[in-house]
Amino acid sequence: MDIKSEIIAQFTQVAQEQDKRLSPLTNDLPLHDSGLDSLCFAVVVARLESSLGIDPFSEDENALFPVTFGEFTKFYENAAAK
Repeated sequence: MDIKSEIIAQFTQVAQEQDKRLSPLTNDLPLHDSGLDSLCFAVVVARLESSLGIDPFSEDENALFPVTFGEFTKFYENAAAK
């Protein structure tokens, strides 16, 4: 499974369900400019845990929340590689 594709799919789906306008998901896009709010991110993270079987936030208690979409994607890719 391609992690980045799944992340994009979840961002898109949650934005549609929550009636949010999603910005183009480029690697340098700050997450706070994505169009999603904190509730949306919580839903995305929960769904990614279900679909990918990983939750990098619970695996590393000291993990900092990624700032950009590229960092968010890399965070999941690194967790999957462990």
